[in-house]
Amino acid sequence: MVRGVSGSSLAWAGGPAPAAGPGDWLPSASLEALRARAGILRRIRGFFDARGVWEVETPLLAAATATDPALASLETRCTAPGAPAVLYLQTSPEHAMKRLLAAGSGSIYQITRAFRDGEAGRLHNPEFTLLEWYRVGFDEHALMEEVEALVREALAGFRAFPPRPFRRVGYREAFRETLGLDPARADARALARAARAEGLEPAGDLVRDRAALEAWLLGCVVVPRLSGAGPVFVHAWPAEQAALARVRPGAPPTAARFELFVDGLELANGYHELADPHEQRLRIERDRRHRRAAGLPVPPVDGRLLAALEAGLPDCAGVALGVDRLVMVALGLGDIRAAMAFPLERA
Repeated sequence: MVRGVSGSSLAWAGGPAPAAGPGDWLPSASLEALRARAGILRRIRGFFDARGVWEVETPLLAAATATDPALASLETRCTAPGAPAVLYLQTSPEHAMKRLLAAGSGSIYQITRAFRDGEAGRLHNPEFTLLEWYRVGFDEHALMEEVEALVREALAGFRAFPPRPFRRVGYREAFRETLGLDPARADARALARAARAEGLEPAGDLVRDRAALEAWLLGCVVVPRLSGAGPVFVHAWPAEQAALARVRPGAPPTAARFELFVDGLELANGYHELADPHEQRLRIERDRRHRRAAGLPVPPVDGRLLAALEAGLPDCAGVALGVDRLVMVALGLGDIRAAMAFPLERA
């Protein structure tokens, strides 16, 4: 029995499976798309093999999970001897892969299934395929170069992805270029005025939440406008959006983080990884406070991750890339269900 800990309407506990309709046994993607997907996976593995990065596997079920308030995990229970009371389907393999890095693995990658509740639609499926890799000795700039190289190699020859330059733009510069304002200096009223100048009217709850309003503008205006000219890396994010990235000093400080967008679609999210166990614990506890205040489930602290950081995480950069979305880009698809065999409604 699996249930969504976020209380999503997509989840159910027990009872019969939803009734199948005519043709529901068929894959939602065409066989041609699935063959292209298989070819992309072969290219990804060949890319890393040529660079001496080895493939690993880590558990889908674990006793802890990500604490990021923006992520909703799925939980289940296991009756096997020694199993914890609750197990979580992983939102990414990050914690386990960092334990391998701390154990001396060197650079590693993984192609795995990941799970996030409450996410379904044209661009999301609760179960999806994630490519995650870590490069020892890299910072976020070196990793951006490798992400570009991988995307170019994986999608070479696909007509929907013609050769184009990959831009790199800082987060603040992205707002200046598209909206004519500096988000580090703009208050909620300035952001709302910028939205209205674009013909958009932010809802009342957005006007009252400056951070949410900024994120809304990023998704509605900044990224689509930047992506019109081709793939773009947005880097040097605000420090408060560092997640698991290092923070670089400055006025203001910035996160050593990037995201890759292709034609307005978020494809990858990467960090120069935080290695300080004390700072990591502070961020986990801050996330848990935010979840508690918002009435969200509060996962336990991942003590094994913290122990690995105490033992010593090597200087490295890591990135997660959505494989289903990569297939969408390759084939020019507008719906993630056309890039996978059996999405939620046909599973």
